[in-house]
Amino acid sequence: MSAKFKLIAIVVIGIFATAGTGLYMTQRPTARPISEISNQPSVFTPASAVEDIQAPERNKYKAIPLESISSVLQGSDPATLALNTFDNVVSERGTRKVEVVYPQPNQALVTITQDKAKFAASPIKYRVEMASFGRSLLVNSPPVWQIVWAGSQAQCLPGRRERIC
Repeated sequence: MSAKFKLIAIVVIGIFATAGTGLYMTQRPTARPISEISNQPSVFTPASAVEDIQAPERNKYKAIPLESISSVLQGSDPATLALNTFDNVVSERGTRKVEVVYPQPNQALVTITQDKAKFAASPIKYRVEMASFGRSLLVNSPPVWQIVWAGSQAQCLPGRRERIC
């Protein structure tokens, strides 16, 4: 066989293979979403649903716009992410207590309580709500968390004449 004939045969076979694959792909039944297949509830909740869940508790805090936060809003550890968010404010004042609560598998609530320092009028409490939206590159890597809401609250001290809250 000559080289021209072999080249033409390869091109013709390639065209038929491509056309056959195209027909196979268009004739296949469409895939259904996993949520329709399984009877289990979906693990991920949209960010709007996460915001609606904690609305009553948020009323006690003054909201901090996420645009004003200069640190990264995503990370793999909720406590570290929250501390980095308020690092410049929290580090200037006394001691702090960090609490992390997971009310749902895809939701984390971090509360940072900043104890009163020498020059502070009252203790300050920060609340950071986060939602997970998947994992990083590897399957067994920790979930990636994103801050969806942040707020602060000044706590009144009992027995003080001036009420700075």
